[in-house]
Amino acid sequence: QVQLVESGGGLVQAGDSLRLSCVASGGTFSGYVMGWFRQAPGKEREFVAASNWSAGRIYYSDRTKGRFTMSRDNAKNTVYLQMNSLKPEDTAVYYCAVLRRFHPLTIRIPEQYDFWGQGTQVTVSS
Repeated sequence: QVQLVESGGGLVQAGDSLRLSCVASGGTFSGYVMGWFRQAPGKEREFVAASNWSAGRIYYSDRTKGRFTMSRDNAKNTVYLQMNSLKPEDTAVYYCAVLRRFHPLTIRIPEQYDFWGQGTQVTVSS
């Protein structure tokens, strides 16, 4: 059974940085897509970033591109999301997820992902 555990969230001020981690277990992940999503209260789950490591490419949303950086350590089955220049509108629960079959048209769609972590809260005060 695939398990994903996120950590690293917290309360920060606008302009600060945070690094989220997601440790995956229960499978072999080197060939999968790993994604980061977020969900603010009353809003739909939103794509943040995803990595298709077999093709050596990382995808970002337009809202986070340039401020957020996704990285991955296959040896540790861990993905990271470095978030810089945080804004109050970045406040949300952040989730990591696994997509077993890559397709460029579906990588940003949360309903296409197969496994999810429990999420970690990020709160950015102004």
